[in-house]
Amino acid sequence: MATLRSEIREFLDQQPVKMYVDGEWMEALNQGTFEVRDPGDGCVIANVASGDARDIDRAVEAARWAFRRGTWASLPANDRAVYLHRLADLVDRDRAILAQLESLDVGKPLAQSTGGDIPNVSATLRYYADLSVHTRRYEPIAVSGHEARTVRLPFGVCGFIFPWNFPLLLVGWGIAPALAAGNCVVIKPAEDTPLTTLYFCKLVQEAGIPKGVVNVVTGLGETAGAALAEHPGLAHASFTGSPEVGRKVAESCGRNLVPVKLELGGKGAAVLFDDIDVDAAARSLAGAITLNTGQVCCTATRWVAHKKVVDRLVDVACGALSKVSIGHGLDEGTLMGPVVSEKQRQRVLGYLERGEREGASVLLRGGPHQVEGHPGGYYVKPSLLTGSPENVCAREEIFGPVAYIIPFEDEAEAIDLVNSSNYGLANSVWSSDLSRANRVAERLVAGNSWINAHNVFPHGVPYAGCNLSGMGGGVLGPETLLHYLRAQSIVRPL
Repeated sequence: MATLRSEIREFLDQQPVKMYVDGEWMEALNQGTFEVRDPGDGCVIANVASGDARDIDRAVEAARWAFRRGTWASLPANDRAVYLHRLADLVDRDRAILAQLESLDVGKPLAQSTGGDIPNVSATLRYYADLSVHTRRYEPIAVSGHEARTVRLPFGVCGFIFPWNFPLLLVGWGIAPALAAGNCVVIKPAEDTPLTTLYFCKLVQEAGIPKGVVNVVTGLGETAGAALAEHPGLAHASFTGSPEVGRKVAESCGRNLVPVKLELGGKGAAVLFDDIDVDAAARSLAGAITLNTGQVCCTATRWVAHKKVVDRLVDVACGALSKVSIGHGLDEGTLMGPVVSEKQRQRVLGYLERGEREGASVLLRGGPHQVEGHPGGYYVKPSLLTGSPENVCAREEIFGPVAYIIPFEDEAEAIDLVNSSNYGLANSVWSSDLSRANRVAERLVAGNSWINAHNVFPHGVPYAGCNLSGMGGGVLGPETLLHYLRAQSIVRPL
């Protein structure tokens, strides 16, 4: 197992690890703390300040004061871009620290954090910094007898509630456009995985971003998270997580008439036609459901496969999944780590039991797994099931390394099977006939359709959901920057 870097040991040795509000490191006003555990062995790795409504009040007021002072919002876009580029440079400088801390906190293999998550954060900061410089804030309006224009202005204080599966990457996706637009932010990270978000604040401080522009309050969802969602001082809100909690956040924001962006769950499908390279597709999809131990909202958990390729697909996928090296995220050679918590482990195991009770056939039996040297870790083996499309494992989001195969005979049946889901986040179509692939991709009800690949997130392409998978706009595209700018018309009669 990799030795923890000295910077991480020093950071975790704080008693407790403090939150970051108004440019200062603070304990919770109630002096409360909560434990953060290593998913790889179940051991406590840090005690973190546990904020509540009073801490949220303090953070929102700090952000409101910073916004009113104009030390950030009134800066020209290119000056804000300089700060964001400086912050991106610091993320790159400390990539090894952030990646190791992220792997320790979430349980994912170090290679995924080092090569994927952390570089994506700096790339997102740079993308929105540059985009903001070239975004028109003033648009003339041609109307008879008047001089008129639209001005785009930042909202003010934006609240963000983030989940535990991609903690720092999602912070980057969320706050980069809000900051580039001139807003101030208050972040409530998931209590399971707050550590990289807090360490990121050290870089915010070093980059010289003014006090109150970025604030992080750590705490439990039912206290700090709920207090942020219902806070009347917000001008805009964003939540990433489950549809169940998303509804509650939307209700709270609705009562205050605060616009809210919801990035929710999914039950992604991969439609596999009979003209594909089955072996390559099977290996790719096996990699998709084991990425981050299946804790990816858009990943392909339903494999809607033409009946001619099902047998070969199963053979190759089972072989690939059986060979996945499961271990601690910081162990060399680990390809799939634990799930994030014992609660999540029991959720995955519970779904597998329910699926079998409802008649699913087990093609590859997953379930509990033990890793030598890490007896307390939250490990599960990949699973592959098949059966009725009405089975609970085919309908509900499991958020673990589980896929469900559903055969089809023709294109129309495949489309109906995919669109029978109440979710609408992301699907993929696999075919060598690009005309058919594009036709089917357009008919699948989702925010995103990919062709001959799954989990594709280039900067500049909007990523969003519909139905149970979200509302209010997405991330990664140019439209996201505009979502954090309100339109105001200026009119003078001539």
